[in-house]
Amino acid sequence: MLPFPVASPSHRPVRGPTERNRHNQEVLLEFIRTHTIPRPVPFVPEIRLYQAEEPIALWEKTESESATQQPPPFWAFAWAGGQALARHILDNPTLVADRPALDLATGSGLVAVAAAKAGAHPVTANDIDPLSLAAATVNAELNNVRVRTIEADMLSADPPEPVVLAGDVFYSREMAARVLPFLRRAAGRGALVLVGDPGRAYLPTDRMIRQTTYEVPVEITLESVPTRPTTIWQVLP
Repeated sequence: MLPFPVASPSHRPVRGPTERNRHNQEVLLEFIRTHTIPRPVPFVPEIRLYQAEEPIALWEKTESESATQQPPPFWAFAWAGGQALARHILDNPTLVADRPALDLATGSGLVAVAAAKAGAHPVTANDIDPLSLAAATVNAELNNVRVRTIEADMLSADPPEPVVLAGDVFYSREMAARVLPFLRRAAGRGALVLVGDPGRAYLPTDRMIRQTTYEVPVEITLESVPTRPTTIWQVLP
């Protein structure tokens, strides 16, 4: 992913997520609200997210205000896989309604928000980046839904949720090698496991069932094209 800086809408100094305060929820929430703007998701306009205006400056902003190297701000954009999965859930709410759901590697929390709007409960957004979970929190609030967050590497665990959702998680060989066994284990115990993916290089489609494909609008500066065909896959054991 590319980085991105965004000028503060209020033009006031805001403390960045340093190593000391990176788990201070108020600092993280303030950083997100100050350096992003709430706007509709292109393919899921009924959901609004705090999003970056440009794909280079915000990463530079997080790093310039931190004493340590920061991960890319995946949380500041609506990626194709997440947009498609959110659309699919909202159009087919019986998939998740009245069922606990886990949004793995939540990023902005888009899929978690969609699941909650479709009637899933409780909805858990998981990520290893505290800023991502702060984004999921503010985005849930923005859309008047409840989402709980868990900061942890869960890929060696066996989560109990009967619905497991994952948008755009096959972006690297290393990530794919860890995510796929996790998803297959969940499917093996009977969970509905759905993945949204725009044809990333490391997506293994064997033992997956294609549900549908959407043409999803994306950020040209991130994807080099205006839209990406994005497929919803059901993962089998």
